[in-house]
Amino acid sequence: MPIDTKHDDLKSLRIDRSERTEGGEPSPWARRIITIGIVVVALLSLSVFAYRLFSGDVHEVEVARATAESSSTAGATILSATGYIVAHHKIQANSKVTGRVAWIGVEKGDKVKEGQVLVRLEDQEFRAQYDQARGMVESARAQLEQLQNGSRPEEILQMEHNLSEARATAANDKITLDRTKNLVAQGVLSQQALDDASARFEASQQRAHSLEQIHRLAEIGPRQEEISRAKGALIQAEGQAAYAKEQLNATVIRAPITGTILERSAEKGELLTGQFASQARPVFSLANLNDIQVELDIAEDDFAKLGPKQRAEVSVDAFPDRKYKGEIAEISPEANRQKATVQVKVQILNPDDYLRPEMNSTVRFLADQPSQAASSQHLGVFVPSTAIRDREGKKIVFIAFKGKALAREVRVVAPRSGGQLVEGLNGGEDVISSAPQDLKDGAKIKIKGQT
Repeated sequence: MPIDTKHDDLKSLRIDRSERTEGGEPSPWARRIITIGIVVVALLSLSVFAYRLFSGDVHEVEVARATAESSSTAGATILSATGYIVAHHKIQANSKVTGRVAWIGVEKGDKVKEGQVLVRLEDQEFRAQYDQARGMVESARAQLEQLQNGSRPEEILQMEHNLSEARATAANDKITLDRTKNLVAQGVLSQQALDDASARFEASQQRAHSLEQIHRLAEIGPRQEEISRAKGALIQAEGQAAYAKEQLNATVIRAPITGTILERSAEKGELLTGQFASQARPVFSLANLNDIQVELDIAEDDFAKLGPKQRAEVSVDAFPDRKYKGEIAEISPEANRQKATVQVKVQILNPDDYLRPEMNSTVRFLADQPSQAASSQHLGVFVPSTAIRDREGKKIVFIAFKGKALAREVRVVAPRSGGQLVEGLNGGEDVISSAPQDLKDGAKIKIKGQT
């Protein structure tokens, strides 16, 4: 590009000051614009300075509503304590016999009924032992019946026939012996023939006598001692059969009560040991969750305020809006020396499905018979624990009122779950629950979440 052309282009970019008035002064229109700009900047600077001078720092805070409590709504509270919900009766079920799990039909949290089958073990060995024991019972019973019934009529008749035959033989041998004696005396027969005839006669006599005794015993029957011994053998066999049957029945584990399964520690195919074995462990644990209590440790200094069947109101941290009726069901007969406390259990009278064992719970013990005057007595105002501050040895809270934090001195009356019951407020105030530590009385505030 030629140099002359570039010079012309640069020349065109210069500011044209030809519109200035005579003498080089700006036009009235330009002076007006400059004056307005200076005034606006001055006003903004003055506003910022005034805001910082008169407003000071604004603190962002969180508030909570203070609520008044009276004996008409809360009852005459004489003591508050915290503890844990426990099942009144928690059962851990073991297996009575050693066996392998063939089937298990419950899971943790299942509700079961008393007598419901929960676990089955392999039972082939136990069934065979029971069958063997039953056979021994039948054998012993037959032996006893035989002794008790004695010989049958047919047997006695046979014995009578044998005895008659033996007697007839003995009589014939007696005649033969007498004839032989005469013949020997005449010299016809030898002495040997006489001896043989005499021996036969004695043998036939002995046989007849023996059959006569057997016939008499058959008619009398067995001895009482033999019958007693047979009875004892039968009882022993029946006992062994009953034990075998009990072992067989133990392979089926049933729910001992109606309740809820809290824990299950067995699986299918796992070998369970008997309850008396050194390595025995629970198959499952269960409890009736309609029968639950709150377990508390009451300081010895406060123990005198309570008595048997003391009325109470129970709440849990998980559901603070739900209230349950209760009463003292058990007081430990001895104190805890290390903690200087006495264990107390409060029965929950109207439990529901919201309550669970081991939940953290707060119990307010109520006066036995609140008077009519106490029914409207002002007990105090509940405020969160974070709202109470220590200033120069005094307890104070800050109230949010028309954009300012106002300090109020209070006196703590009693502890509550998540806060304190105090005097010095009327109830209904918006107390500051979260704010900087250097918050002062009268400081300007802004409530978090509000514009």
